[in-house]
Amino acid sequence: METCITPLPDVRDSEEVAGGALEKWPKRAFSVPPRISSGSLPGITAQNFQEDNELWKDRVGHYKQIINGLHQGRYRNVMDMNAYLGGFAAALLKYHVWVMNVLPANSNQDTLGVIYERGFIGTYHDWCEAFSTYPRTYDLIHASNVFSIYQDRCDITHILLEIDRILRPEGTAIFRDTVEVLVKIQSITDGMRWNSQIMDHESGPFNPEKILVAVKSYWTGEANPKPH
Repeated sequence: METCITPLPDVRDSEEVAGGALEKWPKRAFSVPPRISSGSLPGITAQNFQEDNELWKDRVGHYKQIINGLHQGRYRNVMDMNAYLGGFAAALLKYHVWVMNVLPANSNQDTLGVIYERGFIGTYHDWCEAFSTYPRTYDLIHASNVFSIYQDRCDITHILLEIDRILRPEGTAIFRDTVEVLVKIQSITDGMRWNSQIMDHESGPFNPEKILVAVKSYWTGEANPKPH
């Protein structure tokens, strides 16, 4: 097999660590990963990394205000459908949740190695296909700009049906995207009997990106009437 994710620099002596030394946990989650500090990822610098951390710290702080139970242990199994550098998972560390970081297979940059170097778990996935997991695995699913990526590649209804399959009843999904895309998503989730609301971006109403918070309702089919 080829070297996992990306080839690492040669180790010159027994004191060196292949790819670069890593900090101890939990400092490791917020330290600049070796793949970034070494310049292995064109266009992503240490400053970009730190800015991404601050961005998701602010966003998760906003989620705490608009989502009931985020800081009360209601959510344990979490998925980030478009993880990028793993900033969302890092911002959730204080809430003691487990996060599956997913990098869309057609992403412009391969940042899964960064996620691993931060001490997080992750995988590649094409969201036009089913995700390999049991039904009702996740309590909270986060989808930042996922549907803008896939709306011209496959039917977004199929992606939403897959989210419905892997999200537990009364679980929450957070969608970040343009208003046009969120309206399409909401029209489909309404048909799935989800309860949802489109909200302004945390920076205010003038930001074109909006937030859709949707809760999967628990419902069962009506019992067939007994024959007389």
